[in-house]
Amino acid sequence: MIKFLLKGLLRDRSRSFFPALTVAFGVFLIVFLGAFFNGALTNLYNTTAHHQTGHVKIMTQAYAAEAEQSPNELSLLELADWLAKLRAEYPDIIWTPRINFGGLIDIPDQNGETRAQGPAAGIAVDLSADSPEKNLLNLEKALVAGRLPERSGEILLSADFARRLQVSPGDTVTLIGSTMHGSLAVNNFTLAGTVRFGVTALDRGAIIADLRAVQTALDMQDAAGVLLGFFADDAYNDQKARAVQAAFNAQYQNAADEFSPVMRTLVEDSGLASYFEMANNMMFIILLVFVAVMALVLWNAGLIGGLRRYGEMGVRLAIGESKWHIYGSLLSEAALIGLGGSVIGTFFGLLLSYWLQYHGLDYGAVFNNSTMMVENVLRAQVTPACYIIGFFPGVLATFIGNALAGLGIFKRQTAQLFKELEN
Repeated sequence: MIKFLLKGLLRDRSRSFFPALTVAFGVFLIVFLGAFFNGALTNLYNTTAHHQTGHVKIMTQAYAAEAEQSPNELSLLELADWLAKLRAEYPDIIWTPRINFGGLIDIPDQNGETRAQGPAAGIAVDLSADSPEKNLLNLEKALVAGRLPERSGEILLSADFARRLQVSPGDTVTLIGSTMHGSLAVNNFTLAGTVRFGVTALDRGAIIADLRAVQTALDMQDAAGVLLGFFADDAYNDQKARAVQAAFNAQYQNAADEFSPVMRTLVEDSGLASYFEMANNMMFIILLVFVAVMALVLWNAGLIGGLRRYGEMGVRLAIGESKWHIYGSLLSEAALIGLGGSVIGTFFGLLLSYWLQYHGLDYGAVFNNSTMMVENVLRAQVTPACYIIGFFPGVLATFIGNALAGLGIFKRQTAQLFKELEN
């Protein structure tokens, strides 16, 4: 039966070409948009996790209440003990301390007088050989000039910031800030190199320094602002993160002690929960819209095809074929058209998605004044779901369109068939 219907569709292209083309175009858009949203969300999650929140973040309750100000006076103390404890209790999570700090970068001239100044936001990370930070921040790839810090007292500046200050690797820069206890801190550093992360919020004025050097400069020995945790596969899992958070907070959080530690997840700390929910809702709405639009288009195509095949249906009814059998054959044709169009649309949708995944699209100009942790190069991400996501709307829309158009068969009166055929 299927072979018979397939031959009929191939021989009479007017019955299959336009519906299949409509389905293919709709499925193409659905597959591409699915991969596009996957890439955008993954970009947002990875960039935010690596540069700001981790998959989970530990800090004191007092620090958490004012986290946007990076209040280092409320930092987590006894850092070495906490790291040993966490690595023993959660061995499947990579733990790394960080200090977020701000200050004024002063560039002296040959006489030691101020030549240029600029405000900067700094991140102090562990730059030792066995630290994961170089990979998390992708420092080697981000390096524009110079080299990575190898000795204490060496720092990195964002390339755009260094260009504005007219400073190059090997020059001395002075950081003016405040210590953990609120006193003035003035420290000289050597610029080892410049970096460009492709994240506008960081490239405007970022400092990357070694954790131990900043601990000394800001009087924060054995202390850190936050402890970031990353899952071993470097993929955020909200359910797993919430389970770790619940277990940690139940054991260590003390509501009465503002300096007791509290854990937050990436979604909770960054405020991305609303973006994640919105993206899921948008994808669902897009699917519904495409199903509805394609069903309407295919319904009209089915009605037009039904008028052209009016005589054919009459002959089939006249020779004794039941209305339900004819109706079933129409729905079978619809299923074949839907499958064929879905295969074609999925193929081309995946083709474009893979191109965007490997080549990317630079849209940094859109985020020139943005503070969001989003990479300037957008890449799609093809997941296993992208291979099947188009078949549901593709087949369903064709099925609904033909089901509505084919209802006219049941309105045909057997007594009128021969009169219709005579005419």
